[in-house]
Amino acid sequence: MTTYHGILHRYRGLLDLPDHTQTVSLLEGNTPLIPVPRLAQEMGGRFELYVKFEGLNPTGSFKDRGMTAAISEAAGRGVHTVICASTGNTAASAAAYAARAGMRAVVLIPQGKVAAGKLAGAAAYGAQIIQVQGSFDDALSMVVAISQKLPIALVNSLNPFRLEGQKTAAFEISDTLGNSPDWLCLPVGNAGNITAYWMGFRQYHHLKSAGLPRILGAQAAGAAPLVLGHPVEHPETVATAIRIGRPARGEQALEAIEQSQGRILAVSDEDILAMQRRLAGEGIWVEPASAAGLAGLEVEIRAGRLDPSGLRIVAVCTGHGLKDPEIITQRMRAPQVLPSDVKALEAALAQ
Repeated sequence: MTTYHGILHRYRGLLDLPDHTQTVSLLEGNTPLIPVPRLAQEMGGRFELYVKFEGLNPTGSFKDRGMTAAISEAAGRGVHTVICASTGNTAASAAAYAARAGMRAVVLIPQGKVAAGKLAGAAAYGAQIIQVQGSFDDALSMVVAISQKLPIALVNSLNPFRLEGQKTAAFEISDTLGNSPDWLCLPVGNAGNITAYWMGFRQYHHLKSAGLPRILGAQAAGAAPLVLGHPVEHPETVATAIRIGRPARGEQALEAIEQSQGRILAVSDEDILAMQRRLAGEGIWVEPASAAGLAGLEVEIRAGRLDPSGLRIVAVCTGHGLKDPEIITQRMRAPQVLPSDVKALEAALAQ
């Protein structure tokens, strides 16, 4: 029987981590690459389309890949406290891995801007949660400053070990497909993930002569600083995970787009929510931000700027729908109420 031990065990020789790193794992990674041929057909092209469903990581998002690396490195240095700013997913992941390592976790969140499912996760794992009267960018500035004054490990994506862990998703895609896809589509918020994927694909390109994908990054229209070319002071979008106006890895993300001969675009909240519903129709429930990459792909195909015919395309869905269920629960119809009677049920089914 083959036993899976997590991404640090599987890919340790390919990760630039210090020798003192002490593995702290929740068996993250190894997420499925799900074919969605019906969705590809609906988009109007004959091509292979896959969803890399990162919402099946231990805390429900891709953040666990980077967090196992960041926390493992910090544990090896004897760190007792970690800190991060977060729109939600990073907070839950940092809290879980800190708990696993026996560390204290402190998370700063923008006031009133975090989905309840993510906040509940951070609380459940025992983090100290502090709301900042400001944006995510304000919170990030604060945690950077305090980590430079106190013996606290910063575990945001500014931490280089986060990217080392996150790039393993590119390895998994290439290992599953036998090569890289022609295009990789993904949402862009703080821009650490798009940077990490490009790192991973480039590394496999050099080591294994694998191909290089073109990268399509999608930002929400109300939080699209990389598309606009300037920071957004008050970002607004239903896609809370990418509601960021000053991406910490923005420059590296644009380099990834340029080097891969890809593109970055803004998609509307309406397109994001429509794609979330369509993915659910395939049995894949993702949080709104996770649908941005696929929404961007459809926008490009519909506009005639991308011909997918004959291509193999992977869309990264970064978080599970349970992380941000309010969008669904607020819009769902009230359940039909019936008496406890089989004839009533039969009549209801006949409608």
